[in-house]
This record gives sequence, C-alpha cells and structure tokens, in this order.
Amino acid sequence: CRYESTRHQHAVDRDDLTISQSQKSFRTKQKLARAQKQNRPIPQWIRLRTNNTIRYNAKRRHWRKTRLGI
Repeated sequence: CRYESTRHQHAVDRDDLTISQSQKSFRTKQKLARAQKQNRPIPQWIRLRTNNTIRYNAKRRHWRKTRLGI
C-alpha cells in the first residue's frame, strides 16, 4: 500500500528542483554561494563592542524551513 500524506506533497516543488539540480547556471551558483556566506552567526567580538545592541543574526535561515526563492 502506498503511503500518501498531505504533509509531504510539497516535496516536489519547482523551487526544490531548481536548487537541487547538479547542473546549475553560474548566476544561480553565485546566489547560492552568497546565501551560504550570509547564513552564519555573528562573530563574538562584535558582541563585545561598546554600545552593542546586536545579539544574534536575525536573518539566519534554515535550509529546510525557509527556501531562497531562486
């Protein structure tokens, strides 16, 4: 019997296919590289600066929860 769930129907989405393909254009590869560089915590020395209000990176992105929309 085939297991079908409404939760997993979004797995074959156009955005997922464009990101996971092995042959990608150079522009797509550049966008993915930029997003990968931006997706990191802030350095600890920035937290130690005087009058600092930045505690964490508010634009962190989880690879499965939020898509890039490329």
